[in-house]
Amino acid sequence: MIRLPLLDPASPERFPDPRHALAEPNGLLAFGGDLSPRRLLAAYERGIFPWFNPGEPILWWSPDPRCVFDTATLTANRSLRRALAGKGWRVSVDEAFVRVMHACAAPRPGQQGTWIGAAIIEAYASLHTQGHAHSVEVWEGDALVGGVYGVAVGRLFCGESMFSACSGGSKLALVALAAWLREWGFPLLDAQVSNPHLLSLGAREMPREDFLAQVRRLSAQPFDPAHWRKVASRDAGDYL
Repeated sequence: MIRLPLLDPASPERFPDPRHALAEPNGLLAFGGDLSPRRLLAAYERGIFPWFNPGEPILWWSPDPRCVFDTATLTANRSLRRALAGKGWRVSVDEAFVRVMHACAAPRPGQQGTWIGAAIIEAYASLHTQGHAHSVEVWEGDALVGGVYGVAVGRLFCGESMFSACSGGSKLALVALAAWLREWGFPLLDAQVSNPHLLSLGAREMPREDFLAQVRRLSAQPFDPAHWRKVASRDAGDYL
């Protein structure tokens, strides 16, 4: 029988030590609490994130190992450059945050339902309004063809989800995000739980203990969120 700590609603910044998360299911740490901005930021600053299906209790996770991208090496490969050459796409930042979330929540082939329910969208939209959550969008004319969103804490970016409506859309969004993170001194892009697709894009697995040390270091480094608001829309070719 699994026994999990129940989070105290009156203590939004209190979490169990993520090193005590379960081995099976990998990383399950606690349940309950809420999705207030204060609690979400406290979670990300400790290497913890929420992940649950709509209608279920809020579940909090810190898996071992952790899936991460090194922003220094996350660049467009030859096949992506070839595939997107001449498409005329453009890339923007924080132009359509909620639209990206809804696109990420849309059903995908072979997938039943989504964990990005109304409560998650409302919570992260609040984080976005406060300057903590951000999105990168890929456009073909007025059509949104790809995107990625996540949460910035200090100089760590915690990716949440990405989508493609056209082949290459999510890859371009990820490459563009990494380009800005590199420029701003963000060495890691957290991808949470590894899967073959993320690993094929260049992600790697990091032991949780090492990841938590990086979280403590990077989340304590100040970063002005105004930088996100200053990013102008660019042609896709600028990132290829």
